[in-house]
Amino acid sequence: MSPSVAAPTFFLAVAVILVVCRVVCMIAVRLGQPPVVGEMIAGVLLGPSLLGLVAPAVQTFLFPDGIRALLYVGGQIGLVIYMFGAGYEFSVRSIRGSVKSVAAVSAAGTVVPLVLGVGVAVLGTSWADIGKDGVSLVTSAAFVGVALAITAFPMLARIITERGLGGTRFGSLALACGALDDVLAWILLAVVLGMHADSAGPVAIAVGGGLLFALLLVLVGRRLLAKAMGSDRLTTDHKMLITALTLFAAAWFTDIIGLYAVFGAFCVGIAFPRVPAAEAVLAKLMPLGQIVFLPLFFTYSGLNTRFALLADPNLLLFALVCVVVAVIGKLGACWGAARLVGEPQPIALRVGVLINARGLMQLIALNVGLAAGIVSPALFTVLVLVALVTTIMTAPVLSWLDRRDARKGTTEVLLMAEPVPVTGKS
Repeated sequence: MSPSVAAPTFFLAVAVILVVCRVVCMIAVRLGQPPVVGEMIAGVLLGPSLLGLVAPAVQTFLFPDGIRALLYVGGQIGLVIYMFGAGYEFSVRSIRGSVKSVAAVSAAGTVVPLVLGVGVAVLGTSWADIGKDGVSLVTSAAFVGVALAITAFPMLARIITERGLGGTRFGSLALACGALDDVLAWILLAVVLGMHADSAGPVAIAVGGGLLFALLLVLVGRRLLAKAMGSDRLTTDHKMLITALTLFAAAWFTDIIGLYAVFGAFCVGIAFPRVPAAEAVLAKLMPLGQIVFLPLFFTYSGLNTRFALLADPNLLLFALVCVVVAVIGKLGACWGAARLVGEPQPIALRVGVLINARGLMQLIALNVGLAAGIVSPALFTVLVLVALVTTIMTAPVLSWLDRRDARKGTTEVLLMAEPVPVTGKS
């Protein structure tokens, strides 16, 4: 497809995506779900799971193969901006404030689902066709384990912000653990990619490059950004340009070393100065990324999701087992770890519920695995279902816990517990 043909086709596809996403998001919000859940569902609806099933000619017309690369790139821009905002909302002090609880919950929330995921993938391979030619069982099982160990930190941050839970102990603890879980998950994903390449090179490059990136960001990048944001000689547009240059340079570097663009964007968000000028930059940048570009990522993922494959009873059973294992591995393990380090029951349970959501981050990992040739269409579909179920269940379960504790009169435990600072406005 030539550029002159691809351009109008792409514009039409984006217009359709934005309209469908907005409608589905409105419905999701009315049902008590965060907007990102609506965007996830909209992406699946526009793919072969629904539109391609009932109107394949329409889907082919709207999303021909020639524009899928454009949707991917647009979606990556949305992810970079979104993760930059997520990093800005996170404060490193949230980890310092409760090191014991954060370490215990993060370790349990990473190791347990990782081990269970590897186990269920090995057992499921014999009765569910989830493998891909040329990919070893060890690599495939390891990828499933990593995918189940991921937490949807951006969505978790949005739920906590929208519900006004940032000052509660369970909200701040969940944020800290979710961020640490995702850092660990990206490192593990780099290990899996190294396994697939049958080389330790990718792991060494990811670890060494990541350390170099962090060092440059802390020693140089943070100071330059603070100086730029605090300058009275630069306009808001100039400051936005400097932010965009820094953001995309970081995304480029972390992408080529194997930690992927979203990791660099998240780190820049953490290092970004908390001053009024920075707030003005985010106010101009974030809506563009979240409203226009991020839905393209969900649609790209939806175009690779084929829920019709679940008509196979064996694959459907495997998918249900994965959902159960995912919930037990995250919610159960994080709840148990929080209780073991002395957190009250209401706090421990809510931490487990929040960290259990996979959402956006699991979809990112799945697309990485798809691009690397590790994930088959069947496995991709199964893990998308896990992401949807664990994400959708978060808000209603939290609401149910709030109603239950209100009836029991135990809500004050959540409010009186000493909060860990997580405002992100330090």
